[in-house]
Amino acid sequence: MMNPVLQAKGLDLWYGDHQALHSISLDIFEKTVVALIGPSGCGKSTFLKTLNRMNDLVDSVRVEGDVLYESHDIFDPILDVNDLRKEIGMVFQKPNPFPMSIYDNIAYGPRIHGIKNKRVLDQIVEQALKDAALWDEVHDRLKKSALSLSGGQQQRLCIARALAIQPKVLLMDEPTSALDPISTAKIEELIDQLKTKYTIVIVTHNMQQAMRIADQTAFFLMGELIEFNDTQELFLRPQDPRTSDYVNGRFG
Repeated sequence: MMNPVLQAKGLDLWYGDHQALHSISLDIFEKTVVALIGPSGCGKSTFLKTLNRMNDLVDSVRVEGDVLYESHDIFDPILDVNDLRKEIGMVFQKPNPFPMSIYDNIAYGPRIHGIKNKRVLDQIVEQALKDAALWDEVHDRLKKSALSLSGGQQQRLCIARALAIQPKVLLMDEPTSALDPISTAKIEELIDQLKTKYTIVIVTHNMQQAMRIADQTAFFLMGELIEFNDTQELFLRPQDPRTSDYVNGRFG
């Protein structure tokens, strides 16, 4: 059996006095899509943001337990958080392109990491846009503002921006919740293509989406991981009655 790319072991997290995660243990393997589902406030986005230490940005956050990335402790004091976030990219709920050109949005990360050669940047921009299934739509207007793109295109641009720094893992926090059904379908198709190269962890409120795109699904409730299994198993043969109630729409 191969080693997990990401492992949570007995992960507890507090915001001030409020405990948001309770003893979460979960293994995520390479080139799989893992969906995190559960009602609002159940801890799924908190867990996602812990995987690349985005929660460090929140005052009064406290973490106990372990998260390992490629067997390394991500909370190790000598670890460079910027290096971690280069390996583990993030795409947010609402598209958030920078107010600059399409090209400069994609080139931003590589430039920060020291790449200045225009030919190299051109290649990175083209490849990232191709990987995000956006190149054909924007290749002739790379100098135009990214804000001129539609919502669905902006979200694919944000995915391309995350891919430009060549991460191994992509975290997605409800990436389609602000999009129309056609844009959502494009992003889902894209996720299916991306998992040949990347490990993807996605928070979604949409159970049909989890069934369509995820290899494995984790069900969170009130800060606890209730069940984690292959997606079909979790939806069709849930082991825990609370999972069954949730996936069958009895609460949520």
